[in-house]
Amino acid sequence: MTKREARRYAFAFAGLFLALLVLIFLNLNAGSVDLRFGEIVDILFHRAGGDAAIVWDIRLPRIFAAILLGGALSVSGFLLQTFFANPIAGPFVLGISSGAKLVVSLVMIFFLSAGVNLGSGALIAAAFAGAMLSMGFVLLISKRVHKMSILIISGVMIGYICSAITDFLVTFADDSNIVNLHNWALGSFSGITWENVRVMALVVLASLALCFLLSKPIGAYQLGETYAQNLGVNIKLFRVALILLSSILSACVTAFAGPISFVGVAVPQLIKGFFKTAKPIVITPACFLGGGVFCLFCDLIARTSFAPTELSISSVTAVFGAPVVIYIMVRRQDRVH
Repeated sequence: MTKREARRYAFAFAGLFLALLVLIFLNLNAGSVDLRFGEIVDILFHRAGGDAAIVWDIRLPRIFAAILLGGALSVSGFLLQTFFANPIAGPFVLGISSGAKLVVSLVMIFFLSAGVNLGSGALIAAAFAGAMLSMGFVLLISKRVHKMSILIISGVMIGYICSAITDFLVTFADDSNIVNLHNWALGSFSGITWENVRVMALVVLASLALCFLLSKPIGAYQLGETYAQNLGVNIKLFRVALILLSSILSACVTAFAGPISFVGVAVPQLIKGFFKTAKPIVITPACFLGGGVFCLFCDLIARTSFAPTELSISSVTAVFGAPVVIYIMVRRQDRVH
C-alpha cells in the first residue's frame, strides 16, 4: 500500500465516520418529541430529563439496529458479488432474503397461533434455514446456466415465488398475528429492543470478524480460481465459507427487520467507487460502515418524510438503491460494446 493510497483510505474512512456521527445525531432528534443538542447530551451521558426513556429505549436501539443490520446486508452483498463475480448479485436480488422471510413467516404464524413468543435466536435460525434453502436453489440453477443474467433473473423469480407464498400465508393468519407480520414483512427497524441489539451485535460482529480474516483468500479469488488455488486456497471450503457467512448475515437482517431491498447491491458498488479499490481488507470494514450510513439515512427519510406516518425502510432503500443498480447494468453493457 502506497502513502497516497493510505491517505485516500484514511480520508474516505474519516468521511464515513463523520457521516455516521451526523446521522446518529439527526436520528436521535427525529420523532414526535424534538430535543435540543444540550438535552441529547444530558440524556446520553447522565440519563437526565423526562425524555430519557424515549432516547434510551426507543431511538438508540433503533439506531444501533440500522447500523448493524445495514452493515451486515452490505457485507453480505459484497461476499455474494465475490462468489458469483457479478456486481448486481445480492441477498435481495437473488431471492435469499425472500426465502428467509418465507420460513420466518411460517415459524411466526405457527408459534404465535399457539401463543408462544419466539426469541431472537429462534428467528435467526429460521431465517438462516430459509436463506440456505433459497441459496441452494440458486446454486443448483448456477450449475445449469452459464450466463449470469439468467442466474440473476432466476433469483428474482425465486424471490417472487417466496413473497407470493408469504403473502398467501399472511392472508390466512389470525388477525392478531397479521399486524405483526405485515409490519415486519414490509421492512422496518421499529420495535427493536436492547436484547435484540445484543443478539444481532454478537452474530454480525462475529461474522464480520470472520469475513475480515478471509480478506487474503477473497483477494486471491477475485483474481480467478486458478490464481487462488496456486496460492493454496481450498476453493471448495472457501466457497462454503462465503455462502455460510453471506447467508448468516442476510438471515440476521431478515429476522429482525424483514427484507430490505438493494442495500446489498448498491452499497458495495458505491464503496468501491468511493475508495477506488476492491481490496477486501479495505472494502469489508468500509462496506459495514457504508451500509450503516446508508440505512441510517434511509431510516431517517422513512421516519420524517410523512410524519407521523412511517414509510417501510425497504421502500426508501429501493428509491436510492435501484438507480445505482440501473447505472451498474448500463455501464457493464457499455463496456461489452
